[in-house]
Amino acid sequence: MSGDHSDATIARRVRRLETLLEEKGVLSGARLDEIIDATLSGATPANGARVVARAWLDEGFRSRLLADGTAAVRELGFMEGSYQRLRVVENTATTHNVIVCTLCSCYPLRLLGPSPSWYKSEAYRSRVVREPRAVLAEFGLELPAGTEITVWDSSAETRYMVLPRRPEGTEDLGEDQLAALVSRNALIGTSAV
Repeated sequence: MSGDHSDATIARRVRRLETLLEEKGVLSGARLDEIIDATLSGATPANGARVVARAWLDEGFRSRLLADGTAAVRELGFMEGSYQRLRVVENTATTHNVIVCTLCSCYPLRLLGPSPSWYKSEAYRSRVVREPRAVLAEFGLELPAGTEITVWDSSAETRYMVLPRRPEGTEDLGEDQLAALVSRNALIGTSAV
């Protein structure tokens, strides 16, 4: 598949689709706005942070999350009605994961909130695949030379989220306190936590 994926081109295509939906009587403009608002109303990185905190505290949940991310996050009330598959990839002492969508900006919106502008930029989308260590360093994440970096390419069918490593010294923290430590960038893989 080739084509122009610039913001302007995508915006024109989206507007054309909206117009067709309205012209064919499938959805009114007001109903479409309601659907978009409802989708975005619960979209926040705090959701992904809650998933991570639960995985850090509950080994059974962590196992289910890594085996079937979609089903596990639905246990917490996230991704209801979502048709995408969620795959959660775990950072370890020897492996670091980072997420990208090389074609556009596919992203688990309900778990990470609206994607940051850098995630959608052509520079990030192309460079993180070719030189992930350098890109991560630009975000301030310096990984040991022996750490393997895996780049996961999201698609319309499969979205990814990183399960960051639990910080040392957090053994006495509860779920809310742990969730407060997790940033959106950690869920993408451009920061440790």
